[in-house]
Amino acid sequence: MSFGGVFERGTGARVVSEIPFSSLGMPGGPISQTRLVSGLSLGLQPDGRSEMNRMTAIGGAAAAGGGVGSDSVNKNNNNNNKDDENESRSGSDNLEGGSGDDLEHENPRKKKRYHRHTPQQIQELEALFKECPHPDEKQRMELSRRLCLESRQVKFWFQNRRTQMKTQIERHENSILRQENDKLRAENMSIRDAMRNPICNSCGGPAMLGEVSLEEQHLRIENARLKDELDRVCALAGKFLGRPMPSLQPNHHTNTPTNINASLELGVGSNGFNGLSSVAPTLPVVPDFLPVVSSPLGSVVSASVSARRIDRSLERSMFLELALSAMDELVKMAQMDEPLWFRSLDGGKDSLNYDEYQQLFPRCIGVKPAGFISEATRETGIVIINSLALVETLMDPTRWADMFPCVVARATATDVISTGMAGTRNGALQLMNAELQILSPLVPIREVNFLRFCKQHAEGIWAVVDVSIDAISENSTPTSCRRLPSGCLVQDMPNGYSKVTWVEHAEYDDSAVHHLYRPLLRSGSALGSPRWLATLQRQSECLAILLSSSVPGRDHTAITASGRRSMLKLAQRMTGSFCTGVCASTAHKWSKLCAPGIGEDVRVMTRQSVDDPGEPPGVVLSAATSVWLPVSPQRVFDFLRDERLRSEWDILSNGGPMQEMAHIAKGQDHGNAVSLLRASAGNSNQSSMLILQETCTDASGALVVYAPVDIPAMHVVMNGGDSAYVALLPSGFAIVPDGQGNVSNAATASGSPRIVDGGSLLTVAFQILVNSLPTAKLTVESVETVNNLISCTVQKIKAALQCES
Repeated sequence: MSFGGVFERGTGARVVSEIPFSSLGMPGGPISQTRLVSGLSLGLQPDGRSEMNRMTAIGGAAAAGGGVGSDSVNKNNNNNNKDDENESRSGSDNLEGGSGDDLEHENPRKKKRYHRHTPQQIQELEALFKECPHPDEKQRMELSRRLCLESRQVKFWFQNRRTQMKTQIERHENSILRQENDKLRAENMSIRDAMRNPICNSCGGPAMLGEVSLEEQHLRIENARLKDELDRVCALAGKFLGRPMPSLQPNHHTNTPTNINASLELGVGSNGFNGLSSVAPTLPVVPDFLPVVSSPLGSVVSASVSARRIDRSLERSMFLELALSAMDELVKMAQMDEPLWFRSLDGGKDSLNYDEYQQLFPRCIGVKPAGFISEATRETGIVIINSLALVETLMDPTRWADMFPCVVARATATDVISTGMAGTRNGALQLMNAELQILSPLVPIREVNFLRFCKQHAEGIWAVVDVSIDAISENSTPTSCRRLPSGCLVQDMPNGYSKVTWVEHAEYDDSAVHHLYRPLLRSGSALGSPRWLATLQRQSECLAILLSSSVPGRDHTAITASGRRSMLKLAQRMTGSFCTGVCASTAHKWSKLCAPGIGEDVRVMTRQSVDDPGEPPGVVLSAATSVWLPVSPQRVFDFLRDERLRSEWDILSNGGPMQEMAHIAKGQDHGNAVSLLRASAGNSNQSSMLILQETCTDASGALVVYAPVDIPAMHVVMNGGDSAYVALLPSGFAIVPDGQGNVSNAATASGSPRIVDGGSLLTVAFQILVNSLPTAKLTVESVETVNNLISCTVQKIKAALQCES
């Protein structure tokens, strides 16, 4: 969950019901070399285009404010003097008094005062601009206070910087267009030269006038080349779609330009997709893929360019058909009940009737591979987030991964096919690659390539669907997991809430999964819809608590509002680093170690930490293992998060009790919180160290993540300073049910369900700096030390919970 963007003001969806902020009464002091935390990012990012257009329309007024591109205005003004020329400087040299709008009404002969920003001020301004190009008034006031600038100076600097960026982008686009124009001009000239010297097909000599027209000769050559290419593409498309595609047979008797153009109509609306006419208008029409180059003899098709665009256009058409089919299947699966879905015997989750499913829906991604396991789950719940904000989060890979850090290890958008219609996400279609994880070294990461399609079905009703592309991608490699149409249907509710129906349908190979985790996977509690929805509810509740003006009773009231956000941002980074260290995601370059003495169920990895201000430099060693405990997950979680019992398993406590110095609630359940712990006062060895701890719990499992931090660094963070420069290496625990128990209808005191009747799967993971030199060699003693540490911790936990056997 990322906290950059929710506090921004601008056009966009309201994330939760608006609750007025109130000051906590203890403002933090200024801190040098820190960046202002820009707030939460669940809300919609404001559209910067309107600001850009307004800046461009102002014209000369923008030039007086220091905006880029004001030279043209100064040149047209014959009465400008030397002072006026200085007004077109970059955003680093701003007027001290005001913008060009204010100076238009002043005496033009009056000497204007200028202010040149210091390098430190420019660095601070640039740092915030990267995170938030459109800061609100509160952020500008805070930044002006820290940089000793006027609020108007900060405002004009950001206006000038945005205008400068827009100008740079336009110059880059113009350069690309000029290159394309030169390329087309060269092709046109080569075609003219070829037509001036026609060749006879029979004898190979120069063609005589009257035998064949130059235009017809050229079109015959191009038609033959394109026909071969199109026949190959149509055969490929028919293979992937499972039905024959119409072959293109041009009329050989009449090779006029009209007939040839008709033969080359691959059918953007008729190449096997006629059945989609009722729903196709929801996406922008696929552009024509046959560019025409001007020539003296008429319109001539450029074969080299058209062949590439034919492949691209056909592939996008196939993606579109797959996305529309998947969207239709998702909506039906979310809305239908029996006989498609039936309740389990215990009255808990919905189970899919596969016989009914096969009769209702065609196999859109091909036949299930041999040995694969099917998993289908559905869950419905109320979430404290509106539909627009949730759609924006799901369509942004970074925000999607931040919202589900325990499930999504890495996510990228490899291709954006459509950005949507009329400035909205309606019709947005993109190709994505992601790594899905279960926090255990005994379960391999699932890498999936899929399409993500978003559609608005009615006012306040949206749907986002995912579907794998393995069956229609020619170059796709076989994977161990395929996603059938999965996603969520979101309907707005009053007061900023929404009703979310989540469907997860996948096929995967569990041969590489440890036998301890197979029941959990097959129950759908590991990567099924209950896990996704429970995580979404917990993260959204955390954002609602942060936006509330009231401070919960258990919270540390001495921490300012900016300090709370900074601590939560640090805790978020700590938890994300912990998750990537457990499962060896490609987000970090881990190298697995195979050394003697390491247990079969223990994974030890190493990597080099270089030039990362959020981590100490050197060689980092990670060790993780998973064990089964005959104890309920709730009991294990309550034991590990209790600071009074920490001395029973944590060597950092040195056998003494821990004291909670600060507490920030992240939800109604007391188990969702960020805490700052300190060893007892009598322990002098730990006097300069604190422990930052984050605990998370919901119906699908729990997390306890912690890391030692320095006291001076935490003072900076608690006063609202930048947490990105606090170096830490996290350790912690992931707790999930063993797949044999059920979710109890009896809720906890906060209203969240409890997991009962079954054991727990506990993952223990440590990250340790074994050498402060990144180029140092790893020693056998370091591996043995971390292996002994993890084994000792597991034994202490088992002894404390009385489950040594």
